[in-house]
Amino acid sequence: MVTPLAALAAVLVALQTPADSLSPAARRVQADVRFLADDRQEGRGIGTAGLERAGAYVRDAFARTGLQTSFQDFTIPADAPAVLHTNLGGKPARNVIAILPGASPALRGQVVVVGAHYDHLGLGGFGALDPDSTGRIHNGADDNASGTAALLEIGRALAGRGAKPARTIVLVAFSGEELGTLGSSYFVRNPIPQPADSIFAMLNLDMVGRLRNARLAALGAATAREFPALLDSLNTPARFDLRASGDGWGPSDHAAFFAARRPVLHFFTDLHDDYHRSTDDWDKINAAGIAQIAQYVADLAWTLANRPAPLTFVDAPRPQVATGGSGYGAYLGTIPDMTSSPGGVRITGVRAGSPAEQAGLKGGDIITAIGAKVIANLFDMTDALRSHQSGDTVVIAARRDSAEVRVTAVLGKRGS
Repeated sequence: MVTPLAALAAVLVALQTPADSLSPAARRVQADVRFLADDRQEGRGIGTAGLERAGAYVRDAFARTGLQTSFQDFTIPADAPAVLHTNLGGKPARNVIAILPGASPALRGQVVVVGAHYDHLGLGGFGALDPDSTGRIHNGADDNASGTAALLEIGRALAGRGAKPARTIVLVAFSGEELGTLGSSYFVRNPIPQPADSIFAMLNLDMVGRLRNARLAALGAATAREFPALLDSLNTPARFDLRASGDGWGPSDHAAFFAARRPVLHFFTDLHDDYHRSTDDWDKINAAGIAQIAQYVADLAWTLANRPAPLTFVDAPRPQVATGGSGYGAYLGTIPDMTSSPGGVRITGVRAGSPAEQAGLKGGDIITAIGAKVIANLFDMTDALRSHQSGDTVVIAARRDSAEVRVTAVLGKRGS
C-alpha cells in the first residue's frame, strides 16, 4: 500500500520536471537517454553505426565508474526466426559487460547479473507496430534506452559504495534483444566470468521509463520463494506501488536465464501508445522515475549479492507457442496491463478508432474470451489474434467491474 505522502511524491515526479530541478542521478539518466535515443543513433538497429556508438557509450560510462569493462562479441545467427528474409544474418553484434568482483572466498564464484538491452528497431519494419512508418527512425527511448540508462546508474551506485559485495555482480547491456533475445541467449551459453550454473539471480530492466502513479511491476517474482518478501522489505517505507507476480517467461532477456533455471526478475513500468512506434522519444521519459527504480534495483542487487543463504528456484512450464496465423495476427487495438493476469487480460485502455474502441471495450475490462478461445493470459490473447485475419468478426467476453459483458468486434489489419 502506498502512503499518501509517497503517492503525492509520485504524482509530482510524474510531472514534466525542468532539467535544472532534477536530482543529480535523474540528470545523469536524462543525459544517457537523450544520447541513446538521439536520431544520430539511427534507432540502434543491428548493423548500424548508431548501435556501435551506443555500445561504446555504455562501455565508456561503465569504465568511468572504475568497474572492469569489456565487450562480448557475437554474430547474429542466420537461422534466427526474426532474421530470416533479412540481410542481418552474420552481422556482428556485441554485449557490453562490467564486473564488480565479489570479496567472499566462499561466495565470489556466484554471480548476480543485472541486465538491460540497448538495441532497438532501427528504421522500423519487423517488430514495429506502426508499419506505415518503415524507414523512419525508431528511437526506442523507453525500449530500451530507459533500461540502459537505469543500468548505467546502477553501476554508478554499486561502484560508489566503496566496498565489494560477497558475490560478484555482473552488469550486462545486451544486444540483439529485438531479434529474439540473441545477446542474452549468447551470454547464458558463454557467461562471463563464471559458468552459467554459478548465476545466483538475474535482474532485468526493460521499459522502465514511464513510471506513473509510482506503479512498478516486478515480473518473475514467483521464480524464487524468497523474492516476494525480499522485494517488499526493500520497498519499506513504500517507494513504489509494487506489483510483484509471475513466472520467468516473457519476451525479454530474463527469459534466457529462466530457461537455464535461474531465478529472475523483470522490472517494467508497463506498455503505452508509443511502444514499438517511431514516437517513443526521450522527452516522454520520466527521468526521476528511472533514477528511483535504478536505486531500488541497485539495493536489491547488493542485498542478493550479500545474502548468506541460497534462493529457492521455482520452475514453470514454458508457455505454449501460438500456432495459428503468422506475425502479430489480426488487430484489436487494446493496451494490455502487463503487471498481472487476473483470470484474463486486463486492459488499461483502447486505441482511438480501433476495433476495440468501436466494439465498446474500455480500460479496466478483463478480457476472458475471444471467439471460442478462452483467455487466461497474454499468451492466450496473442494466440487468439494470430488465429484470425483482418475482417473477421468475433465475440469478445470480458469482466467489467462485477458484471460480464459481451461485445462484437470486427478485427482490423495492423498499420491500417
